[in-house]
Amino acid sequence: MHDEWEQQSFGTVELTFLGTGTSNGIPIIGCSCPVCTSDDPRDRRSRTSAVVRFHGYHVLIDTATELRLQALAVGLRRVDAVLFTHAHADHVGGFDDLRRFNELAQRHLPVYAHVDTAATLRERFAYAFVDQFPFYGGKPDLTLHEFTGGFSLFGHRIQPIPVWHGRWLVHGFRFGPLVYVTDAKTIPPASLEIMRGADILVINALRHRPHPTHLSIDEALAVIEEVAPRRAYLVHMTHDVSHAATSALLPPHVELAYDGLTVRTGDE
Repeated sequence: MHDEWEQQSFGTVELTFLGTGTSNGIPIIGCSCPVCTSDDPRDRRSRTSAVVRFHGYHVLIDTATELRLQALAVGLRRVDAVLFTHAHADHVGGFDDLRRFNELAQRHLPVYAHVDTAATLRERFAYAFVDQFPFYGGKPDLTLHEFTGGFSLFGHRIQPIPVWHGRWLVHGFRFGPLVYVTDAKTIPPASLEIMRGADILVINALRHRPHPTHLSIDEALAVIEEVAPRRAYLVHMTHDVSHAATSALLPPHVELAYDGLTVRTGDE
């Protein structure tokens, strides 16, 4: 089935992890635990977001709360489109910072969201979808595209991957050889089929202990074993997860992602 997602047409796909932390971010306010006070920069995690690059295009996944700081940290100057996984605050909190990318590009930005997420974005950020100023940069200027299934982006097929985050429907995405899934707790069989055969799988793994709305590390590892990607990266971790200590426990083809890490399909 994975041939359907046109892996070859994408060529090399590159992903930069802008943020890899859960909704509180790491360090957490007022916490003095070993991870929150760690000297390891990989233990400092802003809210989860990423930028995917293929054929010269830069596609942002979610507008995390620290989007401005994330963009400055990795030198992100261009966004050609934005994909939203869902509308929880930690995934849309930096929404207004999209206006700077409007200003840099001097054009509207296309935004893609499932119909349910799109309805929430329209309600919460109505000002972004109407033209109020004769210039770019005063606010986000966006064109909203709703999806219910696969869609074309810059001539390439993007396949949404529906997963359940407790009672909330969230969408991961497949970009040819790269699969990105966050905030999942339950992954339906049909979605697992979409994920199979990926070169790189990015998947959330909140902590070691089970959680009612997020995959634990062991649960994420079970999904990875089922899907069998060549490499996998874990995201959306809490302060229960030490980068160094947890990395030592993972299989060789699985790594904890960290803010600023860039990975490419096909790389060893």
